[in-house]
Amino acid sequence: MANKKNQTPVGQMIQRCHKWRQKRKQYIDQARQTSDEIERERLLQAAEHYCRIANEEQAKIDSQRDPKDKVAEQGENTETNDSGEEEEIGFPDFITNLK
Repeated sequence: MANKKNQTPVGQMIQRCHKWRQKRKQYIDQARQTSDEIERERLLQAAEHYCRIANEEQAKIDSQRDPKDKVAEQGENTETNDSGEEEEIGFPDFITNLK
């Protein structure tokens, strides 16, 4: 019964995380396509901001999960990464070699 109380807020938290991750991806894609260095940096900073807030929200979601669910989830599928740790996406060479 206690789990039903948490479903709605947790569901909303998951939706927010998804929305923020989409925004992050959108900003990274835009940064890859722009040739203006200042605009690229602004877009990458915005993407980093969304990554941080999504990770904080994911930590809240993980803290509210039942420990039994976490153990079962780890055994089911190791390909998906629901722990809040995003796969590190390296910046393309044109971003890291701005000299």
